[in-house]
Amino acid sequence: MTSWIVIVAVIVGLYALSCLLMVVLAHRLPPGLLKDLAGFLPSCVTAARRLRQHPDVPRRARVALLVAVLWVLSPIDLIPEFLPIIGPLDDVVAVVLLLRYAARSIPRPVLLEAWPTDPRLLERLLGKPAVSP
Repeated sequence: MTSWIVIVAVIVGLYALSCLLMVVLAHRLPPGLLKDLAGFLPSCVTAARRLRQHPDVPRRARVALLVAVLWVLSPIDLIPEFLPIIGPLDDVVAVVLLLRYAARSIPRPVLLEAWPTDPRLLERLLGKPAVSP
């Protein structure tokens, strides 16, 4: 029984160490698309937290943002996180779809104000703003 606990503790420790290493290495990346992509999910979570409290964000957008945050934070994944490169893919796809859905009803300036990093990635993700008739 004790050997299983040791094995599980070693696996959890190695996983935590690899996550920490990825965060440290992501901060050392040179500016560019790769660095923007490494910070995409944390930026989405931060923006969703900020937008949840903004009075101009409608209820359905708040629900979509909450689902996006819960999806990222959930330990249950469609594709296991330990798989290199494709592990976080389900998180990214889900967050992008939910963010695009929520962005339809959130004023663009409010959305850009809540985005914590360079807004060019968000602008590219969302596309051109809809023109009001």
